[in-house]
Amino acid sequence: QVQLVESGGGLVQAGGSLRLSCGASGSGFSIIKMGWYRQAPGKQRELVAVVTSGGSTNYADSVKGRFTISRDNAKNTVYLQMNSLKPEDTAVYYCNLDHYTYGRGRYTTWGQGTQVTVSS
Repeated sequence: QVQLVESGGGLVQAGGSLRLSCGASGSGFSIIKMGWYRQAPGKQRELVAVVTSGGSTNYADSVKGRFTISRDNAKNTVYLQMNSLKPEDTAVYYCNLDHYTYGRGRYTTWGQGTQVTVSS
């Protein structure tokens, strides 16, 4: 069974920075892509950024130029460096893992979520 452990959320003033981390543990799986989604109160969950096993990245327009996603393949860990944070970035951030589990197929696993609050 694959599990995700997230860390790095918190409270920061507008213009500040935070770094989120998400590590995948377990056995018998291979990663297709890892990414971050967020959900603000009263809104739908939305993609923030994703990185594929080949290193390709994709970002939401609202975070381009401010957020950077990276991955440590050896540690099965993905990072989200968030700079120039804005109050509208306030949300619960969820790590997402798209993976193959050997002999079972393709699955999506979610982290428990970490709160990011940006004060004005």
